[in-house]
Amino acid sequence: MVKTVLRLSQTALVLQVLLVVSGSAVRVTGSGLGCPTWPRCTGGSFANTPALGVHGGIEFGNRLLAVVMELVGIALVVACRWAPRSWRRLALVQALVVPIQAVVGGLLVLTGLNPYVLILHFLASFPLVAAAVALLQRVRGTVATPVRRELRLLTGALLASSAAVLVVGTLVTGTGPHAGDPKVARLPFNPRDITQLHADLVFLLVGLALATVVAARALSAPPVVQRGTAVLVGLVFAQGGLGYLQYFTSVPPVLVVLHVLGASLVFTTAAWVHLATRPSLISPRDVAPSLTAPSDAGLRDAGPRDAGPALAPPVPAGPPTLASAGGTATAR
Repeated sequence: MVKTVLRLSQTALVLQVLLVVSGSAVRVTGSGLGCPTWPRCTGGSFANTPALGVHGGIEFGNRLLAVVMELVGIALVVACRWAPRSWRRLALVQALVVPIQAVVGGLLVLTGLNPYVLILHFLASFPLVAAAVALLQRVRGTVATPVRRELRLLTGALLASSAAVLVVGTLVTGTGPHAGDPKVARLPFNPRDITQLHADLVFLLVGLALATVVAARALSAPPVVQRGTAVLVGLVFAQGGLGYLQYFTSVPPVLVVLHVLGASLVFTTAAWVHLATRPSLISPRDVAPSLTAPSDAGLRDAGPRDAGPALAPPVPAGPPTLASAGGTATAR
């Protein structure tokens, strides 16, 4: 059972990031209304038709990816039926939130790519990313080692600042040239001012990332935290470089897609590091049980004294890379 849940949770995480990237490709290619209605792609077909051309194919491909994500979420729920309760709840997040995200995507199409609905549609992916990270940590047996409260607060601030950068980044995009369709209205912000605010938040994120690296070493934090913060610093600097390159090259589409991919990886790594410092979020009962499901389903919620599933020994684990997360490509 654990091996199946591990593979499915890895797949869910990769698909979430892929969906974010796929959504950005829809925007920069002007394919947001490639399928002009919802839930059908056209008035008479759920699938793309040749008459819709390349834009229809791009949008329909994004919808198909969401369908695959939902199938993986359902498979996770089934695979976790004998798992600890926290596993089942995190699997349910994948299965229940993806349809909600699809409905928001439908509203996006039906409102002619309303920029505020578009922001909501994009940001809805990241709670799913965080839930997939939490489930993957539990399945891999990454038991959080107690650390100083100051370090936990620092990693929490790091995660919050990465989320703030994401939110303001959507406002930057909403005032820029890539709206998903040439006729879509833009957000009523001054592009230079909102871009400067985004840059200021990135500087804050860089400072917090560097401070966390220093604090993790000074406080002899577990290797998973030290490695994770080091990876995060590298990702943040790469993101900053991409952002400036976009600005000075008039926001070419390919750089926008790469920047969205980088933002997804920054948030994923920040979530991984923060959860690795939170013992209350990953308890010994939540890590990988034996590979054999209990014969009596009534034991599924048993505590440590109630003949619950045996614990697998914790294994060191760093933040997920695309290769370790079960794919070579790492969502809207």
